[in-house]
Amino acid sequence: MGGAISLLAVNFVIAQIFTAAFLVIAAKSRSRRAALHCAGGFAVASLAAVFEAVVPFTSFPRFFAIGAFASVLAGFCLLRFGLGLFYRVPANWQMLVVFFLASVTLDLAIYDLPRGTLQHAALYQLPFFVIQAWSASVVIHSKRRSAADWILLWLLALTSGYYLLKIYAAVAAGSGATAQDYVSSPFALISQALGAVLIVSTGLAMLGVMVKEIVDDARARSEIDLLSGLYNRRGFTERVIPMLQLREGRLPGTLILADLDRFKLVNDSYGHHTGDEVIRQFARVLKDVMPNHAVAGRLGGEEFAVFLPSTDLEEARVVAHGMRAAMMSQKIDGFAEQARVTASFGVAAIAKGEPLEQAMQRADKALYAAKENGRNRVECAEAPQNMVNPLVPQWIGRP
Repeated sequence: MGGAISLLAVNFVIAQIFTAAFLVIAAKSRSRRAALHCAGGFAVASLAAVFEAVVPFTSFPRFFAIGAFASVLAGFCLLRFGLGLFYRVPANWQMLVVFFLASVTLDLAIYDLPRGTLQHAALYQLPFFVIQAWSASVVIHSKRRSAADWILLWLLALTSGYYLLKIYAAVAAGSGATAQDYVSSPFALISQALGAVLIVSTGLAMLGVMVKEIVDDARARSEIDLLSGLYNRRGFTERVIPMLQLREGRLPGTLILADLDRFKLVNDSYGHHTGDEVIRQFARVLKDVMPNHAVAGRLGGEEFAVFLPSTDLEEARVVAHGMRAAMMSQKIDGFAEQARVTASFGVAAIAKGEPLEQAMQRADKALYAAKENGRNRVECAEAPQNMVNPLVPQWIGRP
């Protein structure tokens, strides 16, 4: 009995640790409700250890035995609900309540059946198998497929299989003739030991997917320019470079650099609040005009970049002209009725194997030429050395 009681105490402490961990996650994650339900699940399930430890010493074993069953199942139902919130595969809470009440009623009905029999073991373990399989189905039906999600899926599936295995173990090892005999039975040691391993493994996997979400969110925030809503320079380059590497042997794409004309004058004349609105408006223009598969970023100040994958120079020039015309038509709040903001564009086709930084330098030269030639225009950059056609002029200016 001492070994089983010790394992019950260990499981109780482990559950409290996970409860605290999920509460910490809830304070940091956008999936706050999901983490709170998971914390509640571990807290409620931990009560089973208390109930089971009391059973051998009480005059009311039925109450505490049913309490142990109900607390574990209630904890698993809360975890199912929390996972549903996290993976956006919500469970119908009424269905969960009906399932829980039906399962507790079943446990009450089989309480007086001989223990250690196939009939009692199968009916007792069936609700736990169902709720764990139900939780595993959440990951399957979600759109998340990271390594952490796969690990959690397999652990949930393994846990559901564990409850099927417990049917055989209860019969083979013996779970005691009565509920009071359970703690001193060989089955109790097996059940609590394997349960501790699965509690730790599954709990860590659940924490892992939620911590990953926090890390991914933090990384995304560090790569997004808060004013424009576009990628910042770091976010832009970290997305474009892999796209270039994936297009080996194909047309890599074209880069457009854009710069708002006389933006300092806008700030000086109308104030920084209006200047910020101009930045936001231009970002909306870029997103509206560029193709869905393109990547846009604000490199700093009034300078922007757009990468058009698998797009040649002529197609990109047309897109740049569309952006230029769209910006000219924008009415900016705080501006005089006839006042408009324009932008200049430099376009450079990226050669196969050409570093992004080199392409950006060529596009920047074209942008400088657009500024020098009167602003509010599109200039196309000269091709890199391995793309130069001697019959084509080095600079092609197209207003």
